[in-house]
Order: sequence, then C-alpha cells, then structure tokens
Amino acid sequence: MVERLRKICQLNGASGDEGRVREFIKSLIHADEVFTDNLGSLIAFKKGRKTPEHKIMFAAHMDEVGFMITNIDEDGFLCFDAVGGINPAVALGRGMVLESGELGVVGTKAIHQQSSEERKKMPDFGELYIDIGASSREEAEKLAPRGSYAYFDADFYEFGYGFVKGKAIDDRAGCLIMMDMINGDPEYDAWYAFTVQEEVGTRGAGAAAFTINPDIAIVIETTTACDIAGTSGAKRVCELGNGAVVSYMDRGTVYDRGLYSLAFETAKANGIPVQTKTLVAGGNDSGAIHVSMGGVRTCALSVPCRYLHSPSCVIKMSDFEAVKALAENMLLAVGGL
Repeated sequence: MVERLRKICQLNGASGDEGRVREFIKSLIHADEVFTDNLGSLIAFKKGRKTPEHKIMFAAHMDEVGFMITNIDEDGFLCFDAVGGINPAVALGRGMVLESGELGVVGTKAIHQQSSEERKKMPDFGELYIDIGASSREEAEKLAPRGSYAYFDADFYEFGYGFVKGKAIDDRAGCLIMMDMINGDPEYDAWYAFTVQEEVGTRGAGAAAFTINPDIAIVIETTTACDIAGTSGAKRVCELGNGAVVSYMDRGTVYDRGLYSLAFETAKANGIPVQTKTLVAGGNDSGAIHVSMGGVRTCALSVPCRYLHSPSCVIKMSDFEAVKALAENMLLAVGGL
C-alpha cells in the first residue's frame, strides 16, 4: 500500500492540471461506467450486489497545491504565485520541478543584503523567485512560459514507526481508497467522483455532485493534525495514530448529524479507531457538495496529516488503513438506510 501511495503522490497535478492523475486512476479502476466531466473530474459508477434506496456518492480530490509562473525577469528568474493555500515559508529554498520537467530552486534576497526590518518577516511570494539556471528571459521562456505550472520536487519515504512523508498526500490518499473500493466487490451500488480544483474553492465537487445528484455523499480527505511540539488541548485538532477523523463542522460545512453518529457507531461495531476534530477549521469538497441540487446529506472521513500543503505531508499508515476500513463499512451502513 505504501508503494501504491508513493506512485500516486509523486504524480504532479495542481488545480487545473490534474490530467496525469486522472489518467493514472482511469487506467487502474474497473468500474461499470467511467467518464470525465467538462471541468475534468473523473466520475465512475460501480455496480454492487444490491441497489440502495438512496443514491450514494463518494468523493476525493485529485488536485494538489502547486505554483504557477506569472512573469519572467530580464535575467531569467521566474516570478510565481501559489495555486491553493501555501505558506511562503514552506517554499523558500525548496527544489522545484517545472511542468516541462526542468528543475529549479526557490530563492530570495540573501540575508546579509536584507534590512533589519526585512529579516523580521517571512518574504511573500512577490519577493521570491524560481532560479532555473537561465541567463535571460528568452532562455527561461522556452522552459517555463507564463501560465505554466511548477511543483515541489519532493521525495516520498517511510520513517519512524509506520509514518510516511511526501507531497500531495492531500488528497491522493483519498483517491487511492476510492480506487480500492471500486476494484473491490461492494455490497451496494455507488458513484465515485475524483474531483478537480478542490484547492482553489471546491469547484469540481460542485459540478460533479450536480451531475450525480446523490442523496448521501461521503467525502474522503486528509485534514490538518497539529499534534506537534508547542501545542496542547483543542489546538492539536486531531492526532496521528488515533485513527480516522470524522468531522462535525468546519468552515464550509455543518455535517449531517445522523451520518456523523452513524460513522462513530460503524467504527465501534467494526473495531476501527476513530476520532473527531477539536477545532472548527478548514474545509473540503463537502462545502460544495452538501448545497448542490436540493441538498445532500454529507459526511467527511479524513486521514490526519501533519504539515499539510507542504512538500513534507506526514501521515501514519495505520490512520490511512482506518479511514479505508471506515469508508468501506460506511458504504454498507448507508446502503442499508
């Protein structure tokens, strides 16, 4: 499972550039119906042994945070901005790989040339640049035209006691879980949406939900865990090693109370470790899905993840397995409603 997660996370696919991820998923799933909508989301239907009374949808987003080239200066340095919510602090000094495959590094003014005031604050993206070893604007334009993408050049590896680190675990982990569900032998029919542009406003999910028109939706995600040095109590949000995260509310959704309770009941009945978030923060595709059409009962199951939206997302594989098990059992539970 770790190797399969590595393969899908190492694919580059920021919001609006999800094609490589979509083709990878499409080549490996065995569904009864598969199509791509006009925004680029991959939508699949898997026939189960039974047809549920309520139409069920699962969703996970294919896109990751990334960068877009906005300008090139006369010396060949690339100006860029974030695609999605990225703290500039995680970009400075990092290796980058361009859409063309060329490599670069993010730089800024050397510290010994900064004023005392500049040293007190983190530079914004407008003060950073990508150095690709070009000596002129003309050279750089051949490798990185304006509007092209750049990505973290990040390794994926296992470390510690069951931990993995890599880019784009948000939300390729959810995509991999849905791929396994499609390729399994489900009890109930279900629709699966591998969505686009979640990181820039859950745009693909709204369109996909409108197409599928589900009664019940289960979003499989990753969510921020702050169980790190210097945080305590509610500010830890959720913790690695404590299992799947079931949300009751975030900045985009107040989740269906019945499904929230059902998720905990299902986890308990199947011996699946589960937790909830202790802080109302963030959001995911649920925000667009639950208000689509006439409204959709929605639940979110998430893998807790440290250092989200960075080249070093960290999860514990036991939590990933817990979310996978809970998602599979929730299909059984909601299928019988």
